[in-house]
Amino acid sequence: MMLKPRSTAQAAGPTDADLIERIAAQDQTAIEVLFARYQVRVFRFIQRRVRSEAIAEELVNEVFLEVWRSAARFEGRSSLSSWMLSIAHNKAVSLLRKRRESELDDDAAGAIADDADTPEVTAQKTDKGAQLRACMDRLSDDHRAIIDLVYYHEMSIAEVAEVVGIPENTVKTRMFYARKKLSEFLKEAGVDRGWP
Repeated sequence: MMLKPRSTAQAAGPTDADLIERIAAQDQTAIEVLFARYQVRVFRFIQRRVRSEAIAEELVNEVFLEVWRSAARFEGRSSLSSWMLSIAHNKAVSLLRKRRESELDDDAAGAIADDADTPEVTAQKTDKGAQLRACMDRLSDDHRAIIDLVYYHEMSIAEVAEVVGIPENTVKTRMFYARKKLSEFLKEAGVDRGWP
């Protein structure tokens, strides 16, 4: 008797479409598999936006709770990862908006010591990865999100537009200015070559 080989999809486990369908039917195992598959990616995306691991962890839980609640409404017009990153983006933006509304007053902010590296110390650091991350942190939230989605999450312009909720031409414009600004920051930091 010959056994049929398992298909690649079966060998790799359930597809995202299978998982979201099972989650819509309230299958707890499916949300656990989805969490294991995407938790790190969603965490890194949020952490780059909010710049706090603890807050990012909380927001990751909120994202997957939202996926659990909204799975039946997922229409499949985009990839599941794009949909989840869109939820993550909205939660991060909402949190950042709330943060801005409750910022310290000018006197309290002025009393906080600035312990950031001077430009000379930053330029002396040899780890280009650390320099790149420091330069990325100097970008605006909007520009950093675009760079993050395109280069770290390898999304297309169309997918980024969907995640962030802006037109594709706006994504392209932000990408242009983000790369230009990042190149300037890298040059200031003493990195010979701007954007790779």
